[in-house]
Amino acid sequence: MLVGIFADAHDHADNVRRTVRFFNETGVGLVLFAGDLVSPLVVPPLRKLNCPLVACWGDNDGNRTGIAGGMKIVGPVGEPPLCVTAPDGTRFLLCHQLSEAKTALRECPPPEEGGPQVVVYAHTHRHAVAKDSAGRLLVNPGECGGWVSRTPSVAVVETVSLEAKIVPLPQLGPAVVIEPV
Repeated sequence: MLVGIFADAHDHADNVRRTVRFFNETGVGLVLFAGDLVSPLVVPPLRKLNCPLVACWGDNDGNRTGIAGGMKIVGPVGEPPLCVTAPDGTRFLLCHQLSEAKTALRECPPPEEGGPQVVVYAHTHRHAVAKDSAGRLLVNPGECGGWVSRTPSVAVVETVSLEAKIVPLPQLGPAVVIEPV
């Protein structure tokens, strides 16, 4: 099964549309969002996903009431850490910050005893894929918005092999530079 992962949209509606289009074309069976939609502006494009979505709050979601209202017809959104089981049984721990994941993992059994097999986090705006000493896959999809790195990205996890791939979205143009007068 393929699971799409993205985070840190930061109100970039065009890149959220690109993300939804990519996930639909790829045929993912579940999408996980690791925080920082920021405002309800980016919720409507999520309605076009062809699969379920589960999201957690980030540290920059300013209008939580509006986001929560819009997400009622898209998918659940909750306080991290969230435990999510994919339709094929793969267990995910969904957080915004790696520190939240580390705290939660102290109380989780190892993967072979029913604990999470994949840990999803974000916040840094830099993509990363690694395995920890317990064999869990750690995935940071980078930033969907692209505001910080100018190179927006998402991730796709293949649950049978427990491997992740970082997928770049179209790069943004050069940042605007304002010269002093």
